[in-house]
Amino acid sequence: MGVILAATDCLEWLAGITKTPAAELSAHVTEDGLKPTTVQFLPYLGGERTPHSNSAIRAGFAGLAHETDATVLTQAVFEGVAFAFRDSLEALKEAGTDISRATAVGGGSRSHAWLTIIANALNIDVDIPADGDFGAALGAARLGICAATGAEPTEICAPPPMAKTISPTADLTAAYQESYEKYTKLGRSVIGAMAW
Repeated sequence: MGVILAATDCLEWLAGITKTPAAELSAHVTEDGLKPTTVQFLPYLGGERTPHSNSAIRAGFAGLAHETDATVLTQAVFEGVAFAFRDSLEALKEAGTDISRATAVGGGSRSHAWLTIIANALNIDVDIPADGDFGAALGAARLGICAATGAEPTEICAPPPMAKTISPTADLTAAYQESYEKYTKLGRSVIGAMAW
């Protein structure tokens, strides 16, 4: 299982710091040529689970400059969360799990730019459900139905209808791979520095 502790919470934190609504921050990050930013964000606002299992590590920005603005910070937050998902994907791969696509649910799934970054960072398709709330509660309810009635999981756990699929951008995946490698090096450095 891959679990990260902060995803949209990171955007909400930035919104509070900049006193700008999260939706407005998100609207400024557009999909036109969405190359990775040179600013890195570690999304460890309350520690991290996968792959670090460390409640003491904390978030941070690296690569800030005079010209860094709220839009760059927002994109860095998007990328940092996407790379945290990538950490989980890599942990699942090491355990022998083959994942070829993901389904986006929750508040962050309303940002097409964020989902594009996630698709590029993970290098897999990201599906967006047509409507409704298809989060963990629905999954737990479906598993409960199977346990209580003996129903076949393939009957009860059918995927919801999808409205759209966002695929990785072929000419950007290498840039996101390089940025992810920088992110993991930065993460190791920060974790090492916080081991007091």
